[in-house]
Amino acid sequence: MRACATVSRDLDEPVSGTAATARTWLLLEQPGPWGAHALTASHLDPAVGRALETAAEGTGVRVALIRRPGRHADCGTPTARQVYAAHTAPSGVWLRSATTTDPSRLLDLDFAALGRGDHRTFDTALQGRPHQGDPLALVCTNGKRDRCCALLGRPLATELTASGVPGIWEVTHLGGHRFSPTVLVLPYGYAYGRAAAHTIKEVLQGVQEGRVVVEGCRGCSAWERPGQAAELAVRISAREYAAGVLSVIGTVGGAPRWEVTVAHEDGRRWRVVVAQGASLPPREETCGTSVLGAPARMDVVSVRELTPAALAV
Repeated sequence: MRACATVSRDLDEPVSGTAATARTWLLLEQPGPWGAHALTASHLDPAVGRALETAAEGTGVRVALIRRPGRHADCGTPTARQVYAAHTAPSGVWLRSATTTDPSRLLDLDFAALGRGDHRTFDTALQGRPHQGDPLALVCTNGKRDRCCALLGRPLATELTASGVPGIWEVTHLGGHRFSPTVLVLPYGYAYGRAAAHTIKEVLQGVQEGRVVVEGCRGCSAWERPGQAAELAVRISAREYAAGVLSVIGTVGGAPRWEVTVAHEDGRRWRVVVAQGASLPPREETCGTSVLGAPARMDVVSVRELTPAALAV
């Protein structure tokens, strides 16, 4: 069976509007091997992993495990683990960091507050602080979920690290195995598919300059999938690449068609029509399964800047 990422690439399946959805990311360092559901299938206490999953449900927070690129043999439990929290909504982007010797301390967090963009609970429970270093690039490498993530993601993480790029971590799951290698860049929360090292270097440079790279971009995790596609379409149409200036402020309709309103901080607004289609022909959407499917795709039908008269209606 051909790898799902190879099939998707050969079919030129669009990546826009396919990013995982999370307004806030909570990341815990966990070395060693990961299972398909890493929070409960790794060297993290599975009871803690289950409790974190339960605490995050419905809050807008997504919990993932990270590890440093390289070999992942069992080298024992680290004395101190790195923890990050990042809020990706443009109105209040932040990235906080901390260390902990006890992962169960994460259960003291107010997940609903984190999802709303309030980092005070993170600071109090973990002695968190603003992350003063480089932006983070999280490369999905979990081959237990899909072999493409390991076969394509791990070499990318290794290449980036070997070339001296800071802020590179492996991560357990970003969704969209067929777009491997997949990368999430924080703090702004834009995900990338079929990523190459030169692209991620440009993306990270863009973050330093407050600029969004749209090449290979799957969308911003702060928005649902129609909003992801709409925001990227506005960026391309208006040639607006500054980070943090566009927000999805309204979505009307439901599958298979939405009208999405995207607002600029300068007052401009756009109405974007997004339609859900099917990526054909049917194929295995992930490696290791014989089930055929036609993955949903987000197609932008139109982008229209609203006039002052339209805004007054």
